[in-house]
Amino acid sequence: MLKRILIAAAVFFAATAASPVFAAPAPEPRLQLSQMMGRWYEVARTPNMLQRGCEAGTSTWTPSGQGFAVVQACHKGAPNGPIAQWKAKARVADPSNSVFKMSFFGGLISQEYKVLDHRPDQGWLILATGDGKYLWLMSQKPTLPAAIRAEALARIKQLGFDVSRLEFPPPARS
Repeated sequence: MLKRILIAAAVFFAATAASPVFAAPAPEPRLQLSQMMGRWYEVARTPNMLQRGCEAGTSTWTPSGQGFAVVQACHKGAPNGPIAQWKAKARVADPSNSVFKMSFFGGLISQEYKVLDHRPDQGWLILATGDGKYLWLMSQKPTLPAAIRAEALARIKQLGFDVSRLEFPPPARS
């Protein structure tokens, strides 16, 4: 078990420690902490080693102490494949409530994430690592209507990300 945790930590570190593509844009300042609560569904992401073969990804946020308990999950190989989970702790890293510091594997690995845009009226947000290398489009529902998805992708492009690099894994079931 310990060997699997150490291997997963090494893979995660290698995936996130590479040279940044560019610094992520400034975070969205209007995000309220309560807006992160609940389950978020992965609509699109930049490829990363930790999520290779992951489909139907979700991220569930619940209040915990001074921050959040976060459970990230996906199905390996197919939307109904075996579930893989990563548990993390998150805390607000800046007063705008749009920058989070997440720790994985009992604090062995930590990473900064920024909410770059959030449209509560449309139910989506754009999340990126602090260095801008990895990005996720997350939705409060398993899928986004085509017009709203197109608007979110246009916003990702406007933020300076290459949308042609995005993966669109099959959606999770609610």
